[in-house]
Formats: sequence, structure tokens, C-alpha cells
Amino acid sequence: MPVPRRFDRRPPERDSTRINDRIRVPEVRLIDETGNQIGVMRTTDALRYAQERDLDLVEVAPEARPPVCRVLDYSKYKYEQAQKQKQARKHQQNIVIREIKFRPKIAEHDYKTKKGHVERFLRHKDKVKVTIMFRGREVTHPERGVMILDRLAEELAEVGVVEQRPIQDGRNMTMMLGPSKAVLSGEAAIAEQGHDHADAVSSDGSPGAEPAAKAARSDNGASADGKTASP
Repeated sequence: MPVPRRFDRRPPERDSTRINDRIRVPEVRLIDETGNQIGVMRTTDALRYAQERDLDLVEVAPEARPPVCRVLDYSKYKYEQAQKQKQARKHQQNIVIREIKFRPKIAEHDYKTKKGHVERFLRHKDKVKVTIMFRGREVTHPERGVMILDRLAEELAEVGVVEQRPIQDGRNMTMMLGPSKAVLSGEAAIAEQGHDHADAVSSDGSPGAEPAAKAARSDNGASADGKTASP
């Protein structure tokens, strides 16, 4: 038998800011549309002042005694506030924490593979929680875990910084790495591209050395199998 859905009987959320006739206090401290303070006056007079200028009387500091009200276009004010919040959310950076687990007796090949994962996460500007998992009597040798974590931090110093030094938590030892300033500013990515370009350059420093050598051999009449072509 299907479970009947429960309807939300709460009233819809409404704007809690008091404006115009919703301001019920006898007097307010008024600030005009240019930001100048007019002073304390009766609420009815302040409301009339706003209406004469085709604007709203908005309570901006309800906790003050008397409350502070400002004369402004409330719909325009709400729109500007919504735009500011939208821009703030756009520039907010979501922090993602990845986790990579090592063993104290990890093989060299596995170590390099996992180090590559950590480096990739850091280059994507994620934080990485590196965990050493101890089993059985391995926990009596925490220095092995420290050695692995220190080695990892040293080898990835260009792209990561240690935000939390290795700490022992039961049978686990953890260290937190965060992206370096070079990664956050984009310099590390540029450096990585430059390194890849350098690998493509020949040993004598000229990127076109190998094609030029092939062209020279062709000009000298040498074929691909090393035999001299007949004139």
C-alpha cells in the first residue's frame, strides 16, 4: 500500500523586512535617499516623506532604539542585493577533499601510481587527505608511515603544501595536502606545459633537428635501408 504524501502546511516564507505601513513603531530615525541622516521623527511623517518622493520607507536597523529607516526604492534594492549574492556564489570556490590510502610496505610501482593520483588531484585544486593504513604489528613502526608521507610531501612540493602534518589516529596515520600557490595562480600548469614542450625538443636544443637530419640524409642519396641510391 503506498504511503500517503504529507503536505507541507507551513506558510510560504515571506520577506521579514518591514516597509511602509508594516512599520508600527511610533517614531523612527530617518535616513534620506542620498544617505544623509535627517533625525528622529514620527513614523507617519517619515512615511509621508517617502511617499512624496515616490519611494519606500524601509526599516534597516530594527534593533536600534528608535529603529533606523531609510528612504529608497525597495524593489530596486532587493534586485541589487540578489545580484550581489549571485556574484558572491559564483566566485565561491567549493573545496573538494580527496583521499588516497597507502600501506607502510607499499611497493615502489604502487607508490608512484598513487603519487600520480595525488598530483592530479592537487593540479585540479583539490585537497588530498593521505592515509597510511597499519595492520597488525605494523602499528608499532609509525616511522615507516612518517617516512612515506614526508617523501610524498617533498616530491610534490611544487604542486602541494602540507596543511596538516602527519598525525596518528589509531591504526591510521593521516596528512593533509593542499594545492600550492603556483597551482592556485595557474603557474604550475604553465610550467607543466613548458616541461612537456622541452621533452619534444631534441638533445641539441633544436626542435627541428631530427627532420633536418632526415632531409640531409635524403640529399646525400641515402635510402631508408642504408643503401646508396644509383644516380
